[in-house]
Amino acid sequence: MHFSILPSDVPQWALMWMISFGIYSLLKFLSWSVRTTSAPTWKHLAYLLAWPGMDVDPFLSAARTVSVPSRQEWLFAGTKLTFGLTLVGITSSVHEQFGDSIAGWIGMIGIVFTLHFGLFHLLSCFFRSRGIDAEPIMNWPILATSLSEFWGRRWNLAFRDLMHRFLFRPLARHTGATTALLIGFHVSGLVHELAISWPARGGWGEPILFFSLQGIGIVIERSRWGRFIGLGRDLKGRLFCILMLIIPCSLLFHGPFVNRVILPCLDFGGFRK
Repeated sequence: MHFSILPSDVPQWALMWMISFGIYSLLKFLSWSVRTTSAPTWKHLAYLLAWPGMDVDPFLSAARTVSVPSRQEWLFAGTKLTFGLTLVGITSSVHEQFGDSIAGWIGMIGIVFTLHFGLFHLLSCFFRSRGIDAEPIMNWPILATSLSEFWGRRWNLAFRDLMHRFLFRPLARHTGATTALLIGFHVSGLVHELAISWPARGGWGEPILFFSLQGIGIVIERSRWGRFIGLGRDLKGRLFCILMLIIPCSLLFHGPFVNRVILPCLDFGGFRK
């Protein structure tokens, strides 16, 4: 007997968005529940409903110095949003020339640019222009010179902040930093299994493997041998970071997810004919 908490006729792409939003909402409430800063009600609502970050105390605080966005930063954020929408918009022609797989990847990259790099950056500019400390959740990941820097200081700082506060630091006190790091990446894999493999109904274990490899890569990078050959800095560190991200990335966004979730989502939006 099959049991599901969701209707069986929910499209797989819609299930992906529902699960992702559900996970995000739970994590968002968790971050807000441990706030130590008081603020007006409107500011709490803005944090909960209009800001994707998890940096609750800086957002609510009125005492911090805020980096006011320049006109160039507004333009840059808008350009990234436009670029993302353009990538999504050309998936139809890409599909005609190169097939499903390439169109799916172009669509995914377009969605990430539209949301994480474009819209979320514009929201950061909006709030900072009004004196609220809401730093962008993407901090120039392309500039990372090590795998540690990429995951710790540049990619999706909202999720990183939450994991560091609620998982890594408590675990590190009992298991040590290395074990806590590996467990943290494994948990990240589990979260992505829910958001990627579950709606795709396939590819199980591949997101966990991807994030486990990232944790192992950081351990190697920080090892005596890794430090000796320079895996955590300069050109070698950058190349090691790029290889560790690109070579196994098909484990994270696996075939079932591309074919059963992303492509039907693009079809629904009228972006693929």
